Amino acid sequence: MKLALVHDWLNQRGGAEDVLEVLVGMYPDSPVYTSIYAPDIMPPAYRQWDIRTLWIDKLPAIHTHHQPYLPAYPAAWGGLDLSDYQVVLSNKSGFCHGFRHNSDTLHICYCLAPTRYVWGLDAYVQREGIGSIGALALKPIIAALKRWDYAAAQRVNAFIAISTEIQARIRQYYDRDSVIIYPPVDTARFVPHEAHDDYYLVVSRLIPYKRIDLAVQACTRLGLPLKVGGKGRDMDRLREMAGPTVEFLGYVPDEALSGLMARCKAFLFPGLEDFGITPVQAQAAGRPVIAYGGGGALDTVLPGRTGELFSEMTVDSLCAALSAFEAEHYAPSALREHALKFDNAVFTQQMDAFVTGTYEAFRARRGASAL
Repeated sequence: MKLALVHDWLNQRGGAEDVLEVLVGMYPDSPVYTSIYAPDIMPPAYRQWDIRTLWIDKLPAIHTHHQPYLPAYPAAWGGLDLSDYQVVLSNKSGFCHGFRHNSDTLHICYCLAPTRYVWGLDAYVQREGIGSIGALALKPIIAALKRWDYAAAQRVNAFIAISTEIQARIRQYYDRDSVIIYPPVDTARFVPHEAHDDYYLVVSRLIPYKRIDLAVQACTRLGLPLKVGGKGRDMDRLREMAGPTVEFLGYVPDEALSGLMARCKAFLFPGLEDFGITPVQAQAAGRPVIAYGGGGALDTVLPGRTGELFSEMTVDSLCAALSAFEAEHYAPSALREHALKFDNAVFTQQMDAFVTGTYEAFRARRGASAL
């Protein structure tokens, strides 16, 4: 089948790009349509891909500051017609599901999240540091984007959600059903150690909505050793509230991450995330996770088996979980076994089966309707 991949933007690297890399590996002959592409920012391997951008890619400074152009994205994507393809697989958290196609094209949307800037404006305002005046100015624009986003979602033939949290949001915001296929995690990078050290670990971008402040304050209050890996604009604020038991590591390279995770007492995941790959990585390294009981952690952290969940996003709630935590309760082999359920190989098998099966059913329905 003639298949195209669609991705929102290629000017930053995160979980969405991890998914895209696996999809490109599955469909190496398929072009990747995206709004913008900054080759100097993205991994060199991407230059070997057939990447096709929209007209918006030529706007001034959009590669480094794409947020001000968000209102233009619906027009850009709405002008793209992919009717020449039999299947289009969109990897979406923004607006890329809004391209046009005819009734002979099957559109499968792997939904990382319903468009966050539209349906989660308050969280976006907090995450991007937008002031109250800016937020007020955005409201009429957001109302129009909601109408466009909902209409675009109705043209999708089949939705796949990355977690039960996202499945619920697809139902709430788009009034659509979906199946769940968890994002791929490269578990082979992580190897359990025979023994662990006494430190707790956080690895994250240091931005406010990640709630790393909860981990810093809780470990400071209890006098527990905490290593914080990552960089971000929240670094100075976190340093100010940290006590002597908290160590900031800065950026952690990939080659150091496995050993750091395998030696920690437990991995802390205090924020609310759509899925969250790092808790699965920690379990692949044989270590339990203490996470806030919401979002994707509900799919990846099994209380009493692979970690613990704290019920309120507060320092007190996390302190209670840390005080009751017993690392020896968790067997590294069992933790890794659970993590393997989210491995790259599981994702590729499930995704291939879904795309193939959905396309065959789609063709059968199209053939029957022509009779």
